[in-house]
Amino acid sequence: MSSSRTSIGDRVGFSYRESARASDSRARSGVFTTPHGEIRTPAFMPVGTRASVKGLQPHELREIGTTMLLANTYHLALRPGAEVIRELGGLHRFMAWDGPILTDSGGYQVFSLGHLGSIDEQGVTLKSIIDGSPLRLEPEGVIDMQLDLGADVIMAFDHCPPDPEDRAGVEAATQRTHAWLERCVRRYREQGGPEKGRALFGIVQGGAFEDLRRRSVDAIVAHDLPGCAIGGVSVGEDREQMRTAVASAAPYLPADKPRYLMGIGQPLDFFDAISEGVDLFDCVTPTRHGRNHQAFTSQGRVNLRNRQWMRDERPLDPECDCRCCTLYSRGYLRHLAKTGEMLAAILLTLHNVRFFHRMFEDFRAAIAAGSLAPLRARVERAQAQENPGT
Repeated sequence: MSSSRTSIGDRVGFSYRESARASDSRARSGVFTTPHGEIRTPAFMPVGTRASVKGLQPHELREIGTTMLLANTYHLALRPGAEVIRELGGLHRFMAWDGPILTDSGGYQVFSLGHLGSIDEQGVTLKSIIDGSPLRLEPEGVIDMQLDLGADVIMAFDHCPPDPEDRAGVEAATQRTHAWLERCVRRYREQGGPEKGRALFGIVQGGAFEDLRRRSVDAIVAHDLPGCAIGGVSVGEDREQMRTAVASAAPYLPADKPRYLMGIGQPLDFFDAISEGVDLFDCVTPTRHGRNHQAFTSQGRVNLRNRQWMRDERPLDPECDCRCCTLYSRGYLRHLAKTGEMLAAILLTLHNVRFFHRMFEDFRAAIAAGSLAPLRARVERAQAQENPGT
Protein backbone atom coordinates (compact mmCIF):
# COMPACT_ATOMS: atom_id res chain seq x y z
CA MET A 1 0.00 0.00 0.00
CA SER A 2 1.09 3.60 -0.36
CA SER A 3 3.71 5.16 1.87
CA SER A 4 3.04 8.00 4.29
CA ARG A 5 6.03 9.92 2.94
CA THR A 6 5.05 13.35 1.60
CA SER A 7 6.67 14.49 -1.64
CA ILE A 8 6.60 17.81 -3.48
CA GLY A 9 3.76 16.56 -5.64
CA ASP A 10 1.54 15.80 -2.64
CA ARG A 11 1.74 19.40 -1.44
CA VAL A 12 0.42 20.88 -4.69
CA GLY A 13 -2.50 18.60 -5.48
CA PHE A 14 -0.82 15.44 -6.78
CA SER A 15 -1.04 12.13 -4.95
CA TYR A 16 -1.51 8.44 -5.58
CA ARG A 17 -3.53 6.20 -3.28
CA GLU A 18 -3.60 2.45 -3.81
CA SER A 19 -7.03 0.96 -3.12
CA ALA A 20 -6.75 -2.73 -4.07
CA ARG A 21 -4.20 -5.30 -5.13
CA ALA A 22 -4.67 -8.62 -6.90
CA SER A 23 -3.71 -11.71 -4.93
CA ASP A 24 -2.04 -13.50 -7.85
CA SER A 25 0.07 -10.70 -9.40
CA ARG A 26 1.39 -7.19 -8.76
CA ALA A 27 -1.73 -5.69 -10.36
CA ARG A 28 -3.17 -2.82 -8.35
CA SER A 29 -5.93 -0.24 -8.57
CA GLY A 30 -5.96 3.20 -7.03
CA VAL A 31 -6.65 6.89 -7.46
CA PHE A 32 -4.25 9.43 -8.99
CA THR A 33 -5.28 12.90 -7.82
CA THR A 34 -4.38 16.00 -9.85
CA PRO A 35 -5.46 19.67 -9.68
CA HIS A 36 -7.97 18.99 -12.47
CA GLY A 37 -9.50 15.85 -11.02
CA GLU A 38 -9.04 12.23 -10.09
CA ILE A 39 -8.09 9.32 -12.32
CA ARG A 40 -9.09 5.84 -11.20
CA THR A 41 -6.31 3.48 -12.16
CA PRO A 42 -5.46 1.42 -14.11
CA ALA A 43 -6.58 3.98 -16.67
CA PHE A 44 -6.26 4.58 -20.40
CA MET A 45 -5.58 8.05 -21.81
CA PRO A 46 -6.83 8.74 -25.36
CA VAL A 47 -4.28 10.59 -27.47
CA GLY A 48 -5.10 14.13 -28.56
CA THR A 49 -1.80 14.81 -30.33
CA ARG A 50 -2.69 18.30 -31.56
CA ALA A 51 -5.05 19.18 -28.68
CA SER A 52 -7.82 17.13 -30.28
CA VAL A 53 -8.82 13.47 -30.10
CA LYS A 54 -9.61 13.00 -33.77
CA GLY A 55 -13.35 12.87 -34.40
CA LEU A 56 -14.50 13.32 -30.80
CA GLN A 57 -15.59 16.40 -28.85
CA PRO A 58 -14.65 16.85 -25.18
CA HIS A 59 -18.21 16.22 -23.93
CA GLU A 60 -18.30 12.95 -25.89
CA LEU A 61 -15.01 11.88 -24.34
CA ARG A 62 -16.46 12.56 -20.88
CA GLU A 63 -19.64 10.63 -21.68
CA ILE A 64 -17.73 7.50 -22.68
CA GLY A 65 -15.51 7.48 -19.60
CA THR A 66 -12.40 9.51 -20.39
CA THR A 67 -10.78 11.11 -17.34
CA MET A 68 -7.35 12.12 -18.68
CA LEU A 69 -5.98 13.04 -22.12
CA LEU A 70 -2.54 13.17 -23.72
CA ALA A 71 -1.28 15.93 -26.03
CA ASN A 72 2.08 16.19 -27.79
CA THR A 73 4.59 18.97 -27.26
CA TYR A 74 6.43 18.53 -30.56
CA HIS A 75 3.32 18.84 -32.71
CA LEU A 76 1.88 21.73 -30.71
CA ALA A 77 5.22 23.52 -30.80
CA LEU A 78 5.07 23.40 -34.60
CA ARG A 79 1.48 24.60 -34.79
CA PRO A 80 0.14 26.84 -33.30
CA GLY A 81 3.11 27.20 -30.92
CA ALA A 82 3.27 26.73 -27.15
CA GLU A 83 3.34 30.48 -26.55
CA VAL A 84 0.10 30.91 -28.54
CA ILE A 85 -1.62 28.30 -26.42
CA ARG A 86 -0.33 30.00 -23.26
CA GLU A 87 -1.75 33.34 -24.46
CA LEU A 88 -5.10 31.65 -25.13
CA GLY A 89 -5.32 30.32 -21.58
CA GLY A 90 -3.42 27.03 -21.72
CA LEU A 91 -4.46 23.66 -23.06
CA HIS A 92 -7.49 23.20 -20.79
CA ARG A 93 -9.14 26.38 -22.01
CA PHE A 94 -7.77 26.06 -25.55
CA MET A 95 -9.37 22.66 -26.14
CA ALA A 96 -12.32 23.07 -23.73
CA TRP A 97 -11.27 20.08 -21.63
CA ASP A 98 -11.52 20.55 -17.86
CA GLY A 99 -9.97 17.24 -16.85
CA PRO A 100 -6.32 16.27 -16.35
CA ILE A 101 -3.94 16.50 -19.31
CA LEU A 102 -0.51 14.92 -19.83
CA THR A 103 1.94 16.22 -22.43
CA ASP A 104 4.55 14.02 -24.08
CA SER A 105 7.88 15.82 -24.25
CA GLY A 106 8.59 15.10 -27.90
CA GLY A 107 11.05 12.38 -26.96
CA TYR A 108 9.11 9.81 -28.99
CA GLN A 109 9.54 11.96 -32.09
CA VAL A 110 13.29 11.68 -31.58
CA PHE A 111 12.70 7.98 -32.26
CA SER A 112 9.92 8.10 -34.86
CA LEU A 113 11.34 11.06 -36.82
CA GLY A 114 14.99 10.22 -36.37
CA HIS A 115 15.49 10.31 -40.13
CA LEU A 116 14.57 14.00 -40.01
CA GLY A 117 17.00 15.06 -37.34
CA SER A 118 20.30 14.84 -35.51
CA ILE A 119 21.15 14.17 -31.85
CA ASP A 120 23.94 15.62 -29.76
CA GLU A 121 24.60 15.72 -26.04
CA GLN A 122 22.77 19.02 -25.62
CA GLY A 123 19.58 18.04 -27.43
CA VAL A 124 17.99 17.22 -30.77
CA THR A 125 17.40 19.15 -33.99
CA LEU A 126 14.39 17.90 -35.93
CA LYS A 127 13.02 19.08 -39.24
CA SER A 128 9.44 20.28 -39.13
CA ILE A 129 7.03 17.82 -40.74
CA ILE A 130 5.12 20.90 -41.97
CA ASP A 131 7.73 22.92 -43.84
CA GLY A 132 11.12 21.33 -43.16
CA SER A 133 12.36 24.16 -40.94
CA PRO A 134 14.55 23.14 -37.98
CA LEU A 135 13.07 22.75 -34.51
CA ARG A 136 15.58 22.58 -31.69
CA LEU A 137 14.58 20.53 -28.65
CA GLU A 138 16.68 20.71 -25.50
CA PRO A 139 15.66 19.68 -21.96
CA GLU A 140 15.22 23.23 -20.66
CA GLY A 141 13.24 24.39 -23.67
CA VAL A 142 11.02 21.31 -23.60
CA ILE A 143 10.13 22.03 -19.97
CA ASP A 144 9.40 25.67 -20.81
CA MET A 145 7.10 24.64 -23.67
CA GLN A 146 5.18 22.19 -21.50
CA LEU A 147 4.76 24.77 -18.75
CA ASP A 148 3.41 27.15 -21.40
CA LEU A 149 0.97 24.47 -22.52
CA GLY A 150 -0.23 24.16 -18.93
CA ALA A 151 -0.65 20.38 -18.70
CA ASP A 152 -1.10 18.75 -15.30
CA VAL A 153 1.59 16.12 -15.96
CA ILE A 154 4.64 16.98 -18.04
CA MET A 155 7.28 14.55 -19.23
CA ALA A 156 11.04 14.77 -19.04
CA PHE A 157 12.86 14.92 -22.37
CA ASP A 158 14.35 11.50 -23.08
CA HIS A 159 16.15 9.60 -25.81
CA CYS A 160 14.28 6.52 -27.01
CA PRO A 161 16.90 4.40 -28.83
CA PRO A 162 16.08 3.20 -32.37
CA ASP A 163 17.15 -0.41 -31.74
CA PRO A 164 16.27 -1.85 -28.30
CA GLU A 165 18.69 -4.75 -28.84
CA ASP A 166 21.78 -2.70 -29.71
CA ARG A 167 23.43 -2.59 -26.29
CA ALA A 168 25.96 0.12 -27.07
CA GLY A 169 23.29 2.36 -28.58
CA VAL A 170 20.83 1.67 -25.77
CA GLU A 171 23.41 2.37 -23.09
CA ALA A 172 24.35 5.69 -24.70
CA ALA A 173 20.69 6.70 -25.04
CA THR A 174 19.97 5.72 -21.44
CA GLN A 175 22.89 7.75 -20.11
CA ARG A 176 21.77 10.69 -22.24
CA THR A 177 18.24 10.32 -20.85
CA HIS A 178 19.58 10.53 -17.29
CA ALA A 179 21.70 13.59 -18.07
CA TRP A 180 18.75 15.29 -19.73
CA LEU A 181 16.53 14.43 -16.78
CA GLU A 182 18.85 16.29 -14.42
CA ARG A 183 18.54 19.37 -16.63
CA CYS A 184 14.76 18.94 -16.87
CA VAL A 185 14.40 18.71 -13.09
CA ARG A 186 16.58 21.77 -12.54
CA ARG A 187 14.58 23.84 -15.03
CA TYR A 188 11.25 22.56 -13.70
CA ARG A 189 12.12 23.68 -10.19
CA GLU A 190 13.63 26.99 -11.35
CA GLN A 191 10.37 27.75 -13.15
CA GLY A 192 8.26 26.97 -10.10
CA GLY A 193 6.79 23.84 -11.65
CA PRO A 194 5.69 22.15 -8.41
CA GLU A 195 4.11 25.29 -7.00
CA LYS A 196 2.31 25.94 -10.31
CA GLY A 197 0.51 22.61 -10.12
CA ARG A 198 2.58 20.71 -12.68
CA ALA A 199 3.90 17.21 -12.02
CA LEU A 200 7.11 16.19 -13.81
CA PHE A 201 7.54 12.47 -14.57
CA GLY A 202 10.93 10.96 -15.34
CA ILE A 203 11.20 8.23 -17.99
CA VAL A 204 12.94 4.88 -17.57
CA GLN A 205 14.87 3.69 -20.62
CA GLY A 206 17.16 0.69 -21.08
CA GLY A 207 15.89 -1.14 -24.15
CA ALA A 208 15.66 -4.91 -23.89
CA PHE A 209 18.37 -5.15 -21.19
CA GLU A 210 17.31 -5.92 -17.62
CA ASP A 211 20.41 -4.44 -16.00
CA LEU A 212 20.10 -1.18 -17.93
CA ARG A 213 16.41 -0.95 -17.02
CA ARG A 214 17.22 -1.40 -13.33
CA ARG A 215 20.02 1.16 -13.55
CA SER A 216 17.63 3.60 -15.19
CA VAL A 217 15.00 3.01 -12.49
CA ASP A 218 17.54 3.98 -9.84
CA ALA A 219 18.48 7.16 -11.72
CA ILE A 220 14.85 8.23 -12.18
CA VAL A 221 13.73 7.44 -8.63
CA ALA A 222 16.62 9.41 -7.16
CA HIS A 223 14.92 12.67 -8.19
CA ASP A 224 11.81 12.00 -6.06
CA LEU A 225 9.39 13.23 -8.72
CA PRO A 226 5.57 12.93 -8.47
CA GLY A 227 5.48 9.99 -10.89
CA CYS A 228 7.52 7.76 -13.17
CA ALA A 229 7.14 6.49 -16.73
CA ILE A 230 8.55 3.55 -18.66
CA GLY A 231 9.58 4.41 -22.21
CA GLY A 232 11.23 2.67 -25.13
CA VAL A 233 8.61 -0.12 -25.20
CA SER A 234 6.64 -1.31 -28.25
CA VAL A 235 9.25 0.09 -30.62
CA GLY A 236 9.92 -3.05 -32.63
CA GLU A 237 10.78 -5.67 -30.04
CA ASP A 238 8.79 -8.91 -29.66
CA ARG A 239 6.24 -9.44 -26.89
CA GLU A 240 8.65 -11.40 -24.69
CA GLN A 241 11.20 -8.59 -24.80
CA MET A 242 8.44 -6.11 -24.04
CA ARG A 243 7.36 -8.13 -21.00
CA THR A 244 10.97 -8.32 -19.82
CA ALA A 245 11.44 -4.57 -20.15
CA VAL A 246 8.31 -3.83 -18.11
CA ALA A 247 9.01 -6.50 -15.49
CA SER A 248 12.54 -5.12 -15.06
CA ALA A 249 11.24 -1.66 -14.23
CA ALA A 250 7.65 -1.39 -12.99
CA PRO A 251 7.89 -3.39 -9.73
CA TYR A 252 10.88 -1.31 -8.63
CA LEU A 253 9.26 2.10 -9.08
CA PRO A 254 7.84 3.79 -5.97
CA ALA A 255 4.60 2.22 -4.78
CA ASP A 256 3.21 5.56 -3.60
CA LYS A 257 3.39 7.19 -7.05
CA PRO A 258 1.72 6.50 -10.39
CA ARG A 259 3.53 4.35 -12.94
CA TYR A 260 2.95 5.16 -16.59
CA LEU A 261 3.81 2.85 -19.51
CA MET A 262 4.07 4.86 -22.70
CA GLY A 263 2.59 3.88 -26.02
CA ILE A 264 1.23 0.31 -25.85
CA GLY A 265 -2.25 -0.39 -27.16
CA GLN A 266 -3.14 -4.10 -27.48
CA PRO A 267 -5.36 -5.82 -24.88
CA LEU A 268 -2.97 -8.64 -23.98
CA ASP A 269 -0.10 -6.17 -23.59
CA PHE A 270 -2.24 -4.27 -21.06
CA PHE A 271 -2.67 -7.47 -19.04
CA ASP A 272 1.08 -8.07 -18.96
CA ALA A 273 1.85 -4.52 -17.82
CA ILE A 274 -0.97 -4.23 -15.29
CA SER A 275 0.14 -7.54 -13.79
CA GLU A 276 3.48 -5.84 -13.06
CA GLY A 277 1.81 -2.88 -11.32
CA VAL A 278 1.51 -0.29 -14.10
CA ASP A 279 -1.24 2.33 -13.62
CA LEU A 280 -1.47 4.61 -16.70
CA PHE A 281 -1.44 3.94 -20.44
CA ASP A 282 -1.82 5.82 -23.72
CA CYS A 283 -1.88 4.81 -27.36
CA VAL A 284 -3.31 5.91 -30.71
CA THR A 285 -4.58 2.37 -31.34
CA PRO A 286 -8.33 2.90 -30.70
CA THR A 287 -8.55 6.15 -32.64
CA ARG A 288 -6.31 5.09 -35.54
CA HIS A 289 -8.16 1.79 -35.90
CA GLY A 290 -11.47 3.64 -35.86
CA ARG A 291 -10.38 5.87 -38.73
CA ASN A 292 -9.36 2.73 -40.61
CA HIS A 293 -12.77 1.12 -39.95
CA GLN A 294 -11.42 -1.47 -37.52
CA ALA A 295 -13.42 -2.04 -34.34
CA PHE A 296 -12.46 -3.72 -31.07
CA THR A 297 -15.39 -5.75 -29.71
CA SER A 298 -16.17 -8.31 -27.04
CA GLN A 299 -16.22 -10.85 -29.88
CA GLY A 300 -12.83 -9.90 -31.27
CA ARG A 301 -11.63 -7.29 -33.74
CA VAL A 302 -13.90 -6.54 -36.71
CA ASN A 303 -13.19 -4.90 -40.08
CA LEU A 304 -16.32 -2.98 -41.03
CA ARG A 305 -15.33 -2.91 -44.71
CA ASN A 306 -15.82 -6.67 -44.88
CA ARG A 307 -18.62 -7.72 -47.25
CA GLN A 308 -20.05 -10.16 -44.73
CA TRP A 309 -21.54 -7.27 -42.70
CA MET A 310 -23.54 -5.81 -45.63
CA ARG A 311 -26.92 -7.15 -44.45
CA ASP A 312 -26.07 -7.62 -40.78
CA GLU A 313 -28.73 -6.08 -38.52
CA ARG A 314 -26.85 -6.75 -35.29
CA PRO A 315 -25.14 -4.03 -33.25
CA LEU A 316 -21.40 -3.78 -33.60
CA ASP A 317 -20.90 -5.07 -30.05
CA PRO A 318 -23.94 -6.34 -28.12
CA GLU A 319 -22.11 -5.77 -24.82
CA CYS A 320 -21.26 -2.11 -25.50
CA ASP A 321 -23.34 0.84 -24.29
CA CYS A 322 -21.96 3.52 -26.65
CA ARG A 323 -24.16 5.34 -29.18
CA CYS A 324 -22.51 3.52 -32.07
CA CYS A 325 -23.65 0.17 -30.69
CA THR A 326 -27.05 1.16 -29.29
CA LEU A 327 -28.25 3.05 -32.40
CA TYR A 328 -26.66 1.53 -35.50
CA SER A 329 -26.28 -1.85 -37.18
CA ARG A 330 -23.16 -3.43 -38.61
CA GLY A 331 -24.80 -3.15 -42.01
CA TYR A 332 -25.17 0.61 -41.66
CA LEU A 333 -21.62 1.04 -40.36
CA ARG A 334 -20.30 -1.03 -43.26
CA HIS A 335 -22.26 1.22 -45.66
CA LEU A 336 -20.67 4.34 -44.12
CA ALA A 337 -17.19 2.81 -44.32
CA LYS A 338 -17.51 1.69 -47.94
CA THR A 339 -18.94 5.02 -49.13
CA GLY A 340 -16.24 7.06 -47.39
CA GLU A 341 -18.61 8.89 -45.05
CA MET A 342 -16.74 10.65 -42.23
CA LEU A 343 -19.42 9.44 -39.82
CA ALA A 344 -17.94 5.94 -40.07
CA ALA A 345 -14.63 7.06 -38.59
CA ILE A 346 -16.38 9.18 -35.95
CA LEU A 347 -18.68 6.38 -34.75
CA LEU A 348 -15.99 3.70 -34.81
CA THR A 349 -13.55 5.95 -32.98
CA LEU A 350 -16.16 6.68 -30.34
CA HIS A 351 -16.85 2.96 -29.97
CA ASN A 352 -13.17 1.96 -29.79
CA VAL A 353 -12.36 4.53 -27.11
CA ARG A 354 -15.41 3.40 -25.14
CA PHE A 355 -14.30 -0.23 -25.59
CA PHE A 356 -10.92 0.62 -24.10
CA HIS A 357 -12.48 2.44 -21.15
CA ARG A 358 -14.85 -0.48 -20.53
CA MET A 359 -11.88 -2.82 -20.64
CA PHE A 360 -10.12 -0.73 -17.99
CA GLU A 361 -13.29 -0.68 -15.88
CA ASP A 362 -13.12 -4.48 -16.08
CA PHE A 363 -9.44 -4.39 -15.07
CA ARG A 364 -10.28 -2.39 -11.96
CA ALA A 365 -13.17 -4.70 -11.05
CA ALA A 366 -11.01 -7.80 -11.57
CA ILE A 367 -8.25 -6.40 -9.35
CA ALA A 368 -10.80 -5.63 -6.64
CA ALA A 369 -12.03 -9.23 -6.96
CA GLY A 370 -8.45 -10.49 -6.55
CA SER A 371 -7.37 -11.82 -9.97
CA LEU A 372 -6.99 -10.80 -13.61
CA ALA A 373 -6.93 -14.44 -14.79
CA PRO A 374 -10.68 -14.91 -15.57
CA LEU A 375 -10.78 -11.62 -17.48
CA ARG A 376 -7.67 -12.50 -19.45
CA ALA A 377 -9.15 -15.87 -20.42
CA ARG A 378 -12.26 -14.10 -21.71
CA VAL A 379 -10.23 -11.64 -23.80
CA GLU A 380 -8.06 -14.42 -25.22
CA ARG A 381 -11.18 -16.31 -26.32
CA ALA A 382 -12.49 -13.18 -28.03
CA GLN A 383 -9.21 -12.59 -29.84
CA ALA A 384 -9.15 -16.19 -31.04
CA GLN A 385 -12.39 -15.63 -32.95
CA GLU A 386 -11.77 -12.11 -34.26
CA ASN A 387 -12.23 -11.30 -37.93
CA PRO A 388 -10.11 -8.29 -38.95
CA GLY A 389 -9.70 -9.39 -42.57
CA THR A 390 -11.08 -7.60 -45.61
